[in-house]
Amino acid sequence: MVKKFPVAGSAYSYARQTINPHFGFLVGWVSLLDYVFLPIINVLLGTIYLSAAFPNVPSWILGLLLAALAIQHLTGTSPTGSAFPITPFYGEGMSFPTLMAGAAILCFSFLGFDAVTTYTEEAINPMKTIPRGIFLVALIGGVIFIIASYFTQLAFPSVAPFQNQDSPSPEMSMILGGDLFHSIFVAGSITAALASGIASHTSASRLLFAMGRENVLPKKWFGKLHPVKGIPVGNVLFIGIVSLSSLFLTLETALAFINFGALTAFTAVNLSVFAHFYIRKKQRSAKDTLKYLISPLIGASFVAFLWGNLDSHALTLGIVWTLIGIGYLLFSTKTFRKSPPVIDFEESM
Repeated sequence: MVKKFPVAGSAYSYARQTINPHFGFLVGWVSLLDYVFLPIINVLLGTIYLSAAFPNVPSWILGLLLAALAIQHLTGTSPTGSAFPITPFYGEGMSFPTLMAGAAILCFSFLGFDAVTTYTEEAINPMKTIPRGIFLVALIGGVIFIIASYFTQLAFPSVAPFQNQDSPSPEMSMILGGDLFHSIFVAGSITAALASGIASHTSASRLLFAMGRENVLPKKWFGKLHPVKGIPVGNVLFIGIVSLSSLFLTLETALAFINFGALTAFTAVNLSVFAHFYIRKKQRSAKDTLKYLISPLIGASFVAFLWGNLDSHALTLGIVWTLIGIGYLLFSTKTFRKSPPVIDFEESM
């Protein structure tokens, strides 16, 4: 989709161009939960690790170091008698519904690959570099997460002994590496939160710009670029103000908002592939049917299963936000009698 529509807006732009402008607006509206709350998440995480001492250590190095320390911690004490048991992947008490319920929560960890698409208009040769960036983010992030999570789960199969069960990693680092590693780990976590916060802050401001440029959101507020810097300064400031809501939110509540928005965007992208290539372009050879019908429908079905495993807070908050968006859409389009403005892709490229 990014090759076909190399513009800012991600799932919002894809849905409104391939399915329906009104549907695209709702996708963009719900996706705001994803993009706007990501900076809030990073503020919350940074607050958790407020006592940092070494802010220049990259978080991925800390993750791998944590895994190495977990290996050392486990040496000679593996409960299964194997150096690399499979218990972190499978256990007797595991069920598929429980596994998918966890996936519905942890999908938050992989949202970065989706945010890459919002940088399309800034990238050099976006039709080549953006798809490559999407796959590399998902691949590299996935490998790091699997390795770190595997050994951490072996070392600490339960969070019950920890004082802060919602965020036990600082306590884990203290047990595994003592004061020094604890300081490095906490410092690196704050650095990671800052770097991720900058990236997600930019993504959110670009999504607001894509919607404001088309006057779906008020253009005079959201659709303007700085005459010299070429960035949506007003949107950047707006997201910064919204991020201050982290003072009143819990990490659980913010994650609930994000997961609802993320799954909406993932569903919309799969449906957009089907609508554009299989329905509109009628690309229906055997190969195309696999690519543009079977694959996106499998993807949408998988995401739908994750929908069913979201907690009640996520569903309630997401539905309320969606209803607000529908109300705004009805008002701005005079009960669907007026179509939202259509993006000019030639002008934006």
